[in-house]
Amino acid sequence: MTGETDLGPARLRRARFAIAAVFCAHGAVTGSFATRIPWIQDHAQLSAGTLGLALAFPALGAALAMPLAGRINHRLGARTALRALLALWTLSLILPSLAPNLATLCCALFVYGATSGMSDVAMNALGVETENRLGRSIMSSLHGMWSVGALLGSAAGTVAAHAGADARLHHLFAALALTAAGLVAVRGVLDLRSAVGAEAPPHFALPPKSALLIGAIGFCAVFAEGASLDWSAVYLRDVLDTDAGLAAASTTAFALTMAVARLAGDRVVDRFGPVRTVRAGGVLATAGGLLVVTVRHPAAALAGFGLIGLGIAVVVPLAFAAAARSGPAPAQAIAGVATITYTSGLIAPSAIGAVADATSLVVSFGLVTLLAFALIAGAAVLRQKPVTAGSAPAERDEPAGIRP
Repeated sequence: MTGETDLGPARLRRARFAIAAVFCAHGAVTGSFATRIPWIQDHAQLSAGTLGLALAFPALGAALAMPLAGRINHRLGARTALRALLALWTLSLILPSLAPNLATLCCALFVYGATSGMSDVAMNALGVETENRLGRSIMSSLHGMWSVGALLGSAAGTVAAHAGADARLHHLFAALALTAAGLVAVRGVLDLRSAVGAEAPPHFALPPKSALLIGAIGFCAVFAEGASLDWSAVYLRDVLDTDAGLAAASTTAFALTMAVARLAGDRVVDRFGPVRTVRAGGVLATAGGLLVVTVRHPAAALAGFGLIGLGIAVVVPLAFAAAARSGPAPAQAIAGVATITYTSGLIAPSAIGAVADATSLVVSFGLVTLLAFALIAGAAVLRQKPVTAGSAPAERDEPAGIRP
């Protein structure tokens, strides 16, 4: 991509902080929504089953809309596309709490997911471009900032819920505040555009072949993430017969280790490279899974879920970075990987439940352990492929980011 020419150290630092703020704002929308799901369920008068159906629509909307992000990026340029898509995403927070019934909630959540997915692709594509120009890894910490934003949004939502605030007002004020913050943050990101004469990506396309293997690695990590977040507390309660407080602590342990690992992950990636980092993460996640399924003690399970979170934390950021470097259309490749990983997040909770119904939760987390082990075997697909003028791509596991 082409665009700004004055990319000195000060400008690049500003761009990095700006894209980090964008990730934080994006995560805050998710956290704000998640804490008010019970209010939305009551307002729309939904049963647990119909709520579960409605909650499938964000992933459906994201999966269908993400391939469009590459075309929007090409036409508008990275900064303008991100400005528009991020604003649509933050404002979409208003819609679900307004829905009076199942049909309208499904429509609202479809739009919510579609805008989330497109803005997700746009910010990850720009994050990778910023990383390339900095010459060192930043994608892990960017995703860590997303986690920070989700925690901040959920904290504010928890306060609003305890105060008995109407979710429609809460989400209106949150959406306006996050839209304003997002628009300010986007002003500092890199202003990049497709090269003159570059072919526009299709309006809709299946994930490119280059993204499939990378997406498979992301699939394994997101499956383990979704399973652990949604089922770890149930595992401790039903399998290990712990009280509700200790069971909930497993989810906290998992989420915190993921957030901390992402914030600190860039230094590890810069030192050891993406392949070694993901292999080591796969070892940690596999060890955590083995602790969960073989040692029937709450302390072991808490440690196990923490290790799973630590092990998979940087996989998705590195998958997005690898996708962006896998071909000539970074946004399209990222959209392909994101589509695969969103699909994994959609099916993981229900797949774990189905396996548990047929066998047991122990067997379900045995499946999670196998997928964690697959990270060790498949990490090589994340190997960076820098291109030099007049030569073919040479594969290497380079610790530092690709320099322009």
